[in-house]
Amino acid sequence: MKNELFNELLESVREGGTILRGEKSPSRTFGIEKSDVQRIRANYRLSQNEFATLLGISLGTLQNWEQGRRIPQGPARVLLQVAAKHPDAVWDVVQSKNSQSAKKRAEKKSSK
Repeated sequence: MKNELFNELLESVREGGTILRGEKSPSRTFGIEKSDVQRIRANYRLSQNEFATLLGISLGTLQNWEQGRRIPQGPARVLLQVAAKHPDAVWDVVQSKNSQSAKKRAEKKSSK
């Protein structure tokens, strides 16, 4: 059994080598949709600074994404997908957060 598994693994490694050298096409490929950060921001009609603030990221990070120097990954990529497909949800969360912050600031001022 051990030899059988080893031979199967060895064959897989050899197949990977032929794919990397371009001698054979992979049996399957996986694609990740590239987010168009600039287009998403344009749909919100916000400046770079305003959109970065809305998402809770730095202006530099947004500029790097838009200019292709960096690619959003992990949670940032998911956040952009949500921002693209469900802008009302993003506005709803941000507005409720801002109204809660404003309420807390007002309560602090009135208690002084």
